[in-house]
Amino acid sequence: MRGRTEGGNKKKPVIVLLCVAAVVLVFVYLFFGSTSHAIEYGRKLGLGGDNDDATKKEDASTSFYVDDDANGFTPRSFPVCDDRHSELIPCLDRNLIYQMRLKLDLSLMEHYERHCPPPERRFNCLIPPPPGYKVPIKWPKSRDEVWKVNIPHTHLAHEKSDQNWMVVKGDKINFPGGGTHFHYGADKYIASMANMLNFPKNILNNGGRLRTFLDVGCGVASFGGYLLASDIMTMSLAPNDVHQNQIQFALERGIPAYLGVLGTKRLPYPSRSFELAHCSRCRIDWLQRDGILLLELDRVLRPGGYFAYSSPEAYAQDEEDLRIWREMSALVERMCWTIAAKRNQTVIWQKPMTNDCYQEREPGTQPPLCNSDSDPDAVYGVNMEACITQYSDHDHKTKGSGLSPWPARLTSPPPRLADFGYSTDMFEKDMETWKQRVDAYWDLLSPAIQSDTVRNIMDMKANMGSFAAALNDKDVWVMNVVPEDGPNTLKLIYDRGLMGAVHSWCEAFSTYPRTYDLLHAWDIISDIKKRGCSAEDLLLEMDRILRPSGFILIRDTQSVVDLVKKYLKALHWEAVDTKATSDSDNVILIVQKKLWLTSESLRDLE
Repeated sequence: MRGRTEGGNKKKPVIVLLCVAAVVLVFVYLFFGSTSHAIEYGRKLGLGGDNDDATKKEDASTSFYVDDDANGFTPRSFPVCDDRHSELIPCLDRNLIYQMRLKLDLSLMEHYERHCPPPERRFNCLIPPPPGYKVPIKWPKSRDEVWKVNIPHTHLAHEKSDQNWMVVKGDKINFPGGGTHFHYGADKYIASMANMLNFPKNILNNGGRLRTFLDVGCGVASFGGYLLASDIMTMSLAPNDVHQNQIQFALERGIPAYLGVLGTKRLPYPSRSFELAHCSRCRIDWLQRDGILLLELDRVLRPGGYFAYSSPEAYAQDEEDLRIWREMSALVERMCWTIAAKRNQTVIWQKPMTNDCYQEREPGTQPPLCNSDSDPDAVYGVNMEACITQYSDHDHKTKGSGLSPWPARLTSPPPRLADFGYSTDMFEKDMETWKQRVDAYWDLLSPAIQSDTVRNIMDMKANMGSFAAALNDKDVWVMNVVPEDGPNTLKLIYDRGLMGAVHSWCEAFSTYPRTYDLLHAWDIISDIKKRGCSAEDLLLEMDRILRPSGFILIRDTQSVVDLVKKYLKALHWEAVDTKATSDSDNVILIVQKKLWLTSESLRDLE
């Protein structure tokens, strides 16, 4: 301290005070500034710490930002979520898991399963697009390239640079068609599999007999993308894990995909849905818990279905890989699977066509057969079972599913119609009804769309899948959603060569924001209101999953249409057309989502 002047000593307290003031200002900015676009969202999410109870009361009185008027209410605008939530998936949000202190078993992948926020923690704000967002590239060009600004994540391009997953080129991300196991292209890999099975002309659909596939741990879904040329529909499945945006890339490319994991819950698909399941170095321990994950694949495979497994265990000679191969081979043998083909690094197993092998097993053989009262088609929130699902009497007697080859199966009455008491006449009438309705929809849409305007479509209440079937002549694919509280007709949809998932619309869907071009909402808003769920929550969820410039076809009662119209301005939606229907009391409302950007996005562009 020697040599300091008296003036220097006097300045010290002033400097300290200035530093303290600066720290306080930074804290205020970070806390309030970062949530300025959705302060209400922060409160909903429970970011208020010890004041959560008071916050919930405040939220209850200001729910969805509406003003009373002579007509009931007039909505104001919804707040915009903070930009950091532009990729929010409410029921797959790990921040929510941390905040709610959920006790999950990471070894069982429970943290990748659905955990939905309770009503008081739901988002009540609009999910913003990322800065510079562009209308997606059209199909089929989108299979091979997307805009980088729409999914600004390039870590997979670096991490998988030697495997040709994706390559950054200027303002786009390109997809050469590679994968962890097929560096030189999915098309060559697919042809090789067909050759292994001796299918005609090395085409994997085997004359239309193979139509619906499940790709587990799909990466960016190039396998499923290249199968489309063979008239094969693939449900590309992966969790929101360390390869975070793989499913988002798949959907941006226009390839069918779904966020899910083989953990503790059944996959949201009925039994006997897929002709082939595929795992290419998907990093799954198939031997864990008495083979329960392999038994889940067995449940969703059809009689005579295949499991194509490309992994070091199929060919490596080191001690650990040999051990896994021996144990896995013994397990599938007890499951009555046989090797259909094995070459190099790939083995393809096949399920039996009948129950004969199951009934001939020695007493006490593991895994056991499932109890006769176990419903193999009950899937929503249902735990997996480590048991073998036997075939129905029909499948056992016919030695298979009895399905016509594609495309005839699309319009042929599915054998499982009888499970619901539906007749062939009912099926054919349903098909004709939706053909007329889809034609009417496209007449209403025709001024606003071109042949390539829409690619990813969701039918929010698919019934027997006839809406999707009527679109078969268009270059689109449809995610057919069957509500979990109604008849589980999803198995009819898969039997027609289409695909979808079981879901409750009282919760958020397992997809990224901005992943669908068109939503078809037939009576779904009326249905959830009857269940006591929030129509406003559903409208916000529809906005989340709809792409900017995308369309919603609402077919519902007049009162529901009037309700939605009141929210158009608040949601940045625009009415395209309204029309009464001639075949019911429903009214059709077609809306389009506007492309909008946050103030931060505009500043970034400047």
